[in-house]
Amino acid sequence: MRQTYVDVLRKRYRIIDPLSQGRPSMFIATVRVPTAHASRYLQQLCKHWSHNLAVTFTETEGTVTFPRNARGADWPGDATLALKAQPDGLDCRLEASAAEQREALKGAVARHLDRFAFREAPLAFDWRDA
Repeated sequence: MRQTYVDVLRKRYRIIDPLSQGRPSMFIATVRVPTAHASRYLQQLCKHWSHNLAVTFTETEGTVTFPRNARGADWPGDATLALKAQPDGLDCRLEASAAEQREALKGAVARHLDRFAFREAPLAFDWRDA
């Protein structure tokens, strides 16, 4: 992404973009992973990540927060994964503070879900960036 002259000046003089109001931009990706076992995989994934991440979940919905400094990273902000079990698949929505963070988490989500769904793996992930 090419920076404009205004972006360069804002960075140089540490001026916050009034449209962002000091909040980092969100980089979003969504996917519906086709599976008949969405609730099971949602719960397994949330239980697995609850050992070292902030997680809340029920049988049908879950939220995982990845801190900005997870695994030695230094992202502009935290990332969030929202999960929702549907009869025909698992809906996943990633909100990250940087495009690279979003891409890294897409891979982490896919690897972990494939591990839990080893009988069905590899699952189909057709991520849509917003």
